[in-house]
Amino acid sequence: MRFMLIVKADDDSEAGVMPSKDDIDAMGRYNEELIKAGVLLAADGLHPSSAGARLTFHGGKATVTDGPFAESKELIAGYWVIDVSSREEALQWAGRAPFQDGAVLELRKVFEASDFPPETVSPEVAAQEQAWRDEHQKPITG
Repeated sequence: MRFMLIVKADDDSEAGVMPSKDDIDAMGRYNEELIKAGVLLAADGLHPSSAGARLTFHGGKATVTDGPFAESKELIAGYWVIDVSSREEALQWAGRAPFQDGAVLELRKVFEASDFPPETVSPEVAAQEQAWRDEHQKPITG
């Protein structure tokens, strides 16, 4: 099962403050552990919301609002997507992230076709989604 580990933004990440060399090195070691375990599907940091935009949809049209956005506690600074056997294993990996005191990492399960009622997602659609995932979302390897 896939989980997203969401790195919550803080005032520094929203101000564009780059991580220190020590922080980058620690993150590299953590990513390497995820890769060696064969569970890492994706991982990236994100630019501050000042470089982003939000699209709000009404009546079939999108309205674009350029960043920055007010509440950094609601913003994302980066993420990992991992594929593990259980929520407990995902929590174990998340708990090993090399963060300073006060950092927030949110764990969310990614929807799978099997999570939806059969009348919503047919076996054909589920198979098509799985084939796409098998082709395009292979674990990152070292």
